[in-house]
Amino acid sequence: MDTSLSLPASKPSSTRTASVYFPTPSSPDPFPKLEVSNSPLQTLTLAMSAATTAPSPPAAAPAAPPPSYPAVYSASASAVASTEDDDDLYGRLKSLQRLMEFIEIQEEYVKDEQKNLKRELLRAQEEVKRIQSVPLVIGQFMEMVDGNNGIVGSTTGSNYYVRILSTINRELLKPSASVALHRHSNALVDVLPPEADSSISLLGSTEKPNVTYNDIGGCDIQKQEIREAVELPLTHHELYKQIGIDPPRGVLLYGPPGTGKTMLAKAVAHHTTAAFIRVVGSEFVQKYLGEGPRMVRDVFRLAKENAPAIIFIDEVDAIATARFDAQTGADREVQRILMELLNQMDGFDQTVNVKVIMATNRADTLDPALLRPGRLDRKIEFPLPDRRQKRLVFQVCTAKMNLSDEVDLEDYVSRPDKISAADISAICQEAGMHAVRKNRYVILPKDFEKGYRTNVKKPDTDFDFYK
Repeated sequence: MDTSLSLPASKPSSTRTASVYFPTPSSPDPFPKLEVSNSPLQTLTLAMSAATTAPSPPAAAPAAPPPSYPAVYSASASAVASTEDDDDLYGRLKSLQRLMEFIEIQEEYVKDEQKNLKRELLRAQEEVKRIQSVPLVIGQFMEMVDGNNGIVGSTTGSNYYVRILSTINRELLKPSASVALHRHSNALVDVLPPEADSSISLLGSTEKPNVTYNDIGGCDIQKQEIREAVELPLTHHELYKQIGIDPPRGVLLYGPPGTGKTMLAKAVAHHTTAAFIRVVGSEFVQKYLGEGPRMVRDVFRLAKENAPAIIFIDEVDAIATARFDAQTGADREVQRILMELLNQMDGFDQTVNVKVIMATNRADTLDPALLRPGRLDRKIEFPLPDRRQKRLVFQVCTAKMNLSDEVDLEDYVSRPDKISAADISAICQEAGMHAVRKNRYVILPKDFEKGYRTNVKKPDTDFDFYK
């Protein structure tokens, strides 16, 4: 139906067209189109009246209640729930995928870092090898300052505050241990084994000689005296305190060669649990000035640090002869060594349980200051064995030998020749060697006679070459 309305206008040239929409049931649009040709005032009036009289659009119908079909409704709810579960699983899947990607990135980073660390390790190992490359300077470790630094003494007598390589085992850095120093920076780069130690060292439990008092024939008085002077003060020091006396500080073993002085010192080292330091007197005589007195100080310092300890100085006459007006630098150096020895013996603290044993063949040449009481309180003489001592020495030397029943050891004991315990041992050894030459397993009297003549009964013509 056409609802357009035409109105006459006074001036056709000023006619304008206005469009107004009216809703109709058949129109798809909510408002039908109304065209009015009028003046501007009329157009505005018609538009306002149309807006006022236009019916409002119908209200939305209320939502229809759900159909009364329980099975269909529950199926729809289950579908919605399953959809939500699928969404949750999908989210978890994406989260796990992101986590795997992150772990893969971390794994690649760790592998790269491991490669870098391996390269750093190889470079560090090469640097350590370069630092430890020879030649190195030999020094003596004095003490540890902290975990990375220590004090080291050089062969020239100077002490250095040095850094310690991080690869060094700190448990091996003990006083008097030989160490290797870098030749430029003096850094401690290695610890030398005890075999390479040219200075004084302790005898370990496995290095102590396997010599007992029973292995020494005779010397009963000497054994008793040295045990009273050395062993008893170390094991039962309270006895001397109860009596109110001081135990002997030093012991001098003197006598002809081969009478058992050194062997008795070995037995003392075997039977005591104290630290045992063995030194030969000639070792103190060094090339450089002041090195000998320094070694004497090191010996006593090492004994104090490992107390209770025993210091055994063999052939002490090499450094302890009577002083005189020295004319050469070597003689003056030996006298300085003696003065340092006198100072250490009379100056070290008695409570540290350090005992000194000295052995010599020439007690008459020793300096009187060394022999005085307070330094060497006990002097034990080792004379040539008498008849009883000879018998005991022969019994000890032949205890493990396969002797014939015809061998009479008393015949050799009763002979008036002045022989030492070392001569008796040499006689027994020579008798056994003579039996070996004859391809025999039993030692006969003629073998002993041969050994006796070889070591004791030498013709005077054998020494004409030396006259």
